Amino acid sequence: MLIVHHLNNSRSQRVIWLLEELGATYEVKRYQRDAKTMLAPPELKAVHPLGKSPIITHGERTVAETGAIITYIIDEFGQGRLIPPAGTEDRLRYTYWLHFAEGSAMPPLVMTLLFGEVPKRVPALIRPIAKMIGAGVQSSYLRPTIAAQLDLMEAELGKSAWFAGDDFTAADVMMSFPIEAASARAGLGAYPKLAAWLACIHARPACQAALKAGGPYAYAAADS
Repeated sequence: MLIVHHLNNSRSQRVIWLLEELGATYEVKRYQRDAKTMLAPPELKAVHPLGKSPIITHGERTVAETGAIITYIIDEFGQGRLIPPAGTEDRLRYTYWLHFAEGSAMPPLVMTLLFGEVPKRVPALIRPIAKMIGAGVQSSYLRPTIAAQLDLMEAELGKSAWFAGDDFTAADVMMSFPIEAASARAGLGAYPKLAAWLACIHARPACQAALKAGGPYAYAAADS
């Protein structure tokens, strides 16, 4: 039995969604973030030394990192589904977006969140300086970087309905989290193709089933 070690409001929601798309048998073991720190609970360290989600266990195997998990699930349960044929241009696009999601898209979004939170957590005496530094980093680097990436994503969806061609693939599953995060934090008003894509994935029956299996997920309403 494949077990998804699922943290609320996290990247692990994509793992459950992919399993639902494939009709695979799985079990969800839920973990809750600390209400103050929003960090994963220490119980996850019993599953993997870093104690972060997502993690899956499948028999004697433990797999961490979302991209590695998605690849493992496609290899084990996909039977050629949700991945373009090898050697095609769509396969190249698939590989690019599968890795872009975490490698390029998420870091500036996470940094934006951190630079917004740090001034709230430092001593009051240095809070103005922290705010000034955070605002400078966001205006000079983070916002332009995120805008450029959203422009790229919007242009890609101008080529085809999905990120790896005319068919929905696991690359779309991977891309959901950064686009949901961008929508929740800044909106997608300037990116109609991304907004339409997000509404489309949220309407998929497997995505709806995954929300029931995984429990409350704040980003599910990102396009509402």
